[in-house]
Amino acid sequence: MTSSDTLLAPTGDDETASLTLTGVRLGAGGPLGALRVADGRITALGPDVDAAQAGETDVRDLGGRTVLPGLWDAHVHLGQWAGVRHQLDLAGLASARAVADAVRARTHTTQPVTRPDAQPDVVVGYGFRDGLWPDLPHKDVLDAVCPDRPVALVSGDLHAAWLNSAGLALVGRAGHPTGLLREGEAFAAVSALPEVPVDVLDRWVAEACEAAAARGVTGVVDFHFADNLADWTRRAAARRPAVRVEAAVYPAHLEAAIARGLRTGDALPGSGGLVRVGPLKLFTDGSLNTRTALCGDPYPGLEGTAEAYGIEETSYDSLVRLMRRAAGHGITPAVHAIGDRANTLALDAFAAVGHEGRIEHAQLLTAADVPRFAALGVTAGVQPAHATDDRDMADRHWAGRTGRAFAYGDLLAAGARLEFGSDAPVSPLDPWLGVAAAVHRTADGRPAWHPEQRIPVRDALAASARGRAALAVGDVADLVVVDVDPLEADAATLRAMPVHATLLGGRFTHGPG
Repeated sequence: MTSSDTLLAPTGDDETASLTLTGVRLGAGGPLGALRVADGRITALGPDVDAAQAGETDVRDLGGRTVLPGLWDAHVHLGQWAGVRHQLDLAGLASARAVADAVRARTHTTQPVTRPDAQPDVVVGYGFRDGLWPDLPHKDVLDAVCPDRPVALVSGDLHAAWLNSAGLALVGRAGHPTGLLREGEAFAAVSALPEVPVDVLDRWVAEACEAAAARGVTGVVDFHFADNLADWTRRAAARRPAVRVEAAVYPAHLEAAIARGLRTGDALPGSGGLVRVGPLKLFTDGSLNTRTALCGDPYPGLEGTAEAYGIEETSYDSLVRLMRRAAGHGITPAVHAIGDRANTLALDAFAAVGHEGRIEHAQLLTAADVPRFAALGVTAGVQPAHATDDRDMADRHWAGRTGRAFAYGDLLAAGARLEFGSDAPVSPLDPWLGVAAAVHRTADGRPAWHPEQRIPVRDALAASARGRAALAVGDVADLVVVDVDPLEADAATLRAMPVHATLLGGRFTHGPG
């Protein structure tokens, strides 16, 4: 990965008249003082900064609020997150029958839309989690409430899709025995659905970025399943994004990126430096909800079946080949690994390639693998909100092993670099949910789940800000101003942290600009 200074470099567009924030607490638990910004960077900070110095033209008294380094979401699927904000919400529904009732209600209250491309109007929903349901998702359940209009529902972890018969026919899967598709079959089916018009999706993505800025986000790594470099080149040319973006590359587009000489950290032409090339995204396994995460122990109830231990999405040899190809051309590998066996394979591959990179999720680890992250220079790109969202799922399907699930305390103690993300839409694009989950290991009033894996607030903030643990002169002026010092916030306040303002390179993207 390129240096954080390169990835956070301000753009020419950030060169603005100087700005001074006064009456601010300088960092979590920091002293009261002032902070000056010029040309996109912090030029002075401390209790003795004089707001009148150097002919200040823009001075803001923030009334004792706390200013922090700007937050990053290190793992999002922006196109899907933007779309989900406009889809049927299935989160929290506890059975297949409850989901069918929600579909029935939607079809009874909304009429099909006539699309200009003559494609059928699909009822699209997101967020179901069937791992704990008392009944099974099946096409017949959806056919009973919506027999004629296509229905396509995506699971909360993005690794499964549930369609009715009309939906299956639409995506070329007519006759599928259950209508519940998993992993590659699910990805292909979702990709075959009628697309949202490009201009509409781009508008939704821009709105999602603005909403993220309102929660203190100044940058994201976009792992959307698409040609992200092309999509973000188009978007940045049309509209300045409200956050910095690193656009991931998928294997289908790797050779094109290499042919263009693009490397991780390079600015995309025409983006003003706000959009950069991200890592190469690779998969080793599936997910916990679908019981496809690759593990060393079988899933209860699946013993003796072909997928009792989960699935291997990419063979070890192919993984090494792709990682070596990317790393040899300056593109950092980012490997999806959730189960303990998958994480071992991913770490083995990094050792074989001899290149630093990232493992995305790292949800279940063996004790022997924990210190390997730091030893190999592999960043753990983790999503703490999943630890609280999936605790019941893990207790059932990873019974007896959850002491090493979402093991952020162990990783931190072993010297690993943690970077927090949301995996939106799997969890909302809101970094404070992740910070609170990492610190408190609960989100619903129950006692902390494996409290030994909690991490301190300061470390959680640093993991949400790409390692920026404190403010410093010379840093890019990507900042968030909050109403409550995070060190003084209780669990509920930390989750719902009131954000007063967000600045990107010294420009307000949220708040009193």
